[in-house]
Amino acid sequence: MTTPSSAEPAVWRTLLRAQVLISRRLQALLLAEHDLALGSYEVLRHLGESPNGKLRMNDLADRVLLSRSGLTRLVDRMQREGLVARASCASDARGLFAVLTPAGRARLDAATPTYQQAVREYLLSRLDQDDLEQFGVILDKLADEPACVP
Repeated sequence: MTTPSSAEPAVWRTLLRAQVLISRRLQALLLAEHDLALGSYEVLRHLGESPNGKLRMNDLADRVLLSRSGLTRLVDRMQREGLVARASCASDARGLFAVLTPAGRARLDAATPTYQQAVREYLLSRLDQDDLEQFGVILDKLADEPACVP
């Protein structure tokens, strides 16, 4: 095992700090303007991008990076608010879908411009085109899927 350079811990801490700061800002803005937590927005976004506005709960948990139980609690709250519904899976009696409701679609549609503008302000506007391309390459190395930076 190699000894980390002095830069490695600093880079790691900076990455964590940037992620937390951006997430906190997004959370505060979405709550203030749309009464919608960031985690709830992510659930709505993934459902909104899926065919028929529904995803299996297991798949949704993977996409929003929550445990199965964590997603269940979040979907319970969102279901009480009328943003999502649950539907059983015809091919698997144990399987459940989370389904975007019309109220959930309306909340997603209202919050998306706010979310997109905040991402531009808090992250993308701080990088020039070369930075964006380089950042995309770096993220591709770190993630399981391409960052899709133009």
